[in-house]
Amino acid sequence: MSTRGEHLSSADVAWLHMDRPTNLMVINSVLLFDERLDWRRFEEVIQSRLVERYPRFRQRVRDGRLEPGGPRWEDVRDFDLARHLHRRGLSEPGDEAALQALASDLAALPLDRSKPLWDMYLVDGLDDRSAVIVRMHHCIADGIALAQVMLSLTDEAPGSDSDADVPAPRSRARTVLPGAVAAPVTVAGESLSAVVGPLADAASAVGRLARASVREGLTTVVRPRHALELADGFAADARALAKLVFTPGDGPNVFKGDHGAGRSVAWSRSLPLTRFKALARAHDATVNDVALAAVSGALRGYVLSRGEEPHQMRTLVPVNLRPPHPGVPIELGNRFGLVFLELPVDRSSRRERLGELKRRMDAIKASAEGPVSYLVLEAVGLTVPEVESRVIDIFTAKATAVTTNVPGPSAAVHLAGARLGKVLVWAPTAGSVGMSVSIFSYAGAISIGMLGHTRLVPDPQAIVQRIQGELAAMSRLAPRKATRAA
Repeated sequence: MSTRGEHLSSADVAWLHMDRPTNLMVINSVLLFDERLDWRRFEEVIQSRLVERYPRFRQRVRDGRLEPGGPRWEDVRDFDLARHLHRRGLSEPGDEAALQALASDLAALPLDRSKPLWDMYLVDGLDDRSAVIVRMHHCIADGIALAQVMLSLTDEAPGSDSDADVPAPRSRARTVLPGAVAAPVTVAGESLSAVVGPLADAASAVGRLARASVREGLTTVVRPRHALELADGFAADARALAKLVFTPGDGPNVFKGDHGAGRSVAWSRSLPLTRFKALARAHDATVNDVALAAVSGALRGYVLSRGEEPHQMRTLVPVNLRPPHPGVPIELGNRFGLVFLELPVDRSSRRERLGELKRRMDAIKASAEGPVSYLVLEAVGLTVPEVESRVIDIFTAKATAVTTNVPGPSAAVHLAGARLGKVLVWAPTAGSVGMSVSIFSYAGAISIGMLGHTRLVPDPQAIVQRIQGELAAMSRLAPRKATRAA
């Protein structure tokens, strides 16, 4: 199927235009292998399973803001894989700290817009192992889709390199119109409950409201009182939009400020998934609740160590809106919303933090906030640059961080014959948001990655170590008296 000249969706346009020198819209990841990766075999897999299967990886963006239809994908006739696959050596002593330093340096580099918006770096010098650093622009696809794309490059066994065994991507995603819910919605990998009927009504009403917002230059976001006037006739169906618009800016804290362009990344050791599941069962919670409680406790400890009083801290949480089909559509793209979650950093009790996070996450799962925010994001992508930038500034000022939870394969896989030992992912941060926490589950373990601006978070590894300590301390909590099966 030819996708020459195909226009970006309005949501993808929004992510394309969110790029700023101090906050790049690039999803960064690190693949750590248990053995050496063969370069030639790796090139062959990327060519056959990524470039030839998904047109976006051999297309660049023609950002014609003033052209009919706006930005579009354009085939690169002289596509050269060598411009996207690079080899890098680690500085001494060639350990994971050196790999972190390299990944941090790359995270601050913009992608070259004269070519398709992705790069991979095969890293040599990591003792007897290999690592691959992957960088892909958010306008290509969201994190869930890109995780599935990366999975399509792998095999269950080391010798299974035949492309015949790899399912072909679907030709086109089923269109989801306002007023029709295509599939269960998930928040951080977990299902939303019983929302199909109310969500259809809300999406229909807010879809009309979002389109009205575009016609009026998105004054519903810039001038909140005007949103009430427009939403007056939609009553309860507009509650999600009202929350999105009227949530105040997040208060000052050690993670907010003039963050500059420098980036630092860090990651945890592999944490047993069984520990998270046991904690979830013992406290009538979910694995995601447990992870968020550990993050909240770590941020509290970090703030206290800086001599400041901890307050509630708001994070943006992605809501997956993709149908639960195997694989992803060949066009990829972004199909998710963003909701606000208050992290109870002000609570001193670990039990209280976990219980409060469960309550707040349950409320989000029963709401229309994710689909509504996606409609607003689509509306933002249709506006002029000045309005778009203003809306992004207002929206991102409401949060301090981005927190993602991406599920990976439950069993170990191989890429180009080498066993993949660990996967790390860092979501980008937009506008004034300066920190992201990314949780990735793979092969019975969870890894937690932290990305921050060096000026504000000079040592993200210190926060990661606190997360590990919080999880250990939570394991010693007495279980709730009445529990349910997780």
